[in-house]
Amino acid sequence: MDTDSDVLLEVKGLRTRFRTDDADVTAVNGANLRLRRGRTLCVVGESGCGKSVTARSILRLIDPPGRIVDGEILLRRDGSDGRPAETIDLAALKPTGRRIREIRGRDIAMIFQEPMASLSLVHRVGNQIGEAIRVHNPMPRRQARQRVLELLDQVEIPNPERTIDAYPFQLSGGMRQRVMIAMALSCSPRLLIADEPTTALDVTTQAQIMDLLVGLQHQQDMALMFITHDMGVVAEMADDVAVMYLGHVVEKGPVDTIFHDPKHPYTRALLDSIPRIGGARRERLSTIRGTVPAPADQPSGCVFRDRCDFVMPGRCDRIVPPPIDLGPERHVRCLLHGGAEPEAEVTTSQEAADAG
Repeated sequence: MDTDSDVLLEVKGLRTRFRTDDADVTAVNGANLRLRRGRTLCVVGESGCGKSVTARSILRLIDPPGRIVDGEILLRRDGSDGRPAETIDLAALKPTGRRIREIRGRDIAMIFQEPMASLSLVHRVGNQIGEAIRVHNPMPRRQARQRVLELLDQVEIPNPERTIDAYPFQLSGGMRQRVMIAMALSCSPRLLIADEPTTALDVTTQAQIMDLLVGLQHQQDMALMFITHDMGVVAEMADDVAVMYLGHVVEKGPVDTIFHDPKHPYTRALLDSIPRIGGARRERLSTIRGTVPAPADQPSGCVFRDRCDFVMPGRCDRIVPPPIDLGPERHVRCLLHGGAEPEAEVTTSQEAADAG
């Protein structure tokens, strides 16, 4: 049974904001997440819902004019690796400081969505992975090269002796993604963040990459944060699910309860939009009307109300839904399940962020 001692990383009230010429845009608005050792948290939602910004905030990789304006990102070290047992608030660290650079790659590593944008095209694969190793574990180049060969073999790249001296543009999309995974695993991180790592790959390669990640997670007892918009991937990989919409975590809980008993209308709509084998031949695929609004144009009250089939006029347009506790590790932000009276609430989610 999971306990608080299993929690490796906890995000509390995270708000990440981007200052523009017209307004301050809150891309992540009060997110609360827990990542546990050996478990997979899938973060789902449409494009523009704040999933990648949340992941980059954890590693303090938000470029100006973006910045974390509120919240905590608590990394818990248990002392098992010889370093002191301690809790570190990553949100309080300087983004370019020595402390956060020690954490990136060693405690927390990230697989980015597009490897061609993350790998250097003018450096060989072996040199790039070897540099990541030597930053955290000073060792002779020959020893680092041997470690790179072991990693390439671990991620099932054929003929590692040849691939280690190749350039990224000489490899297929699937092989480049495996190189990114090898680089992320080079220092045996305790948390691996995978930001839609299979989006640009064919279906067969996607399945291979996901199987590889699951196998490596079990071998190393890592926590895995998997960002995706594919509910089929969630069903296959997740232990826990967090559903994001316009910067808010609108529902979270164990994967079985999310799939079999979704509480938020957005979660229901995402699940209803999955194609089903065996349905009526001429049955229309369910869709979610409208699109995700721009973060700078958030509606008043509930951010999902303009697309919701269960909207309650006079309430959903006036009240920002508070988090409702439905049980252990089960939370939802929806007025269908309770909430404050209109007089007690601010009128927009942006004002709620400012008030917090």
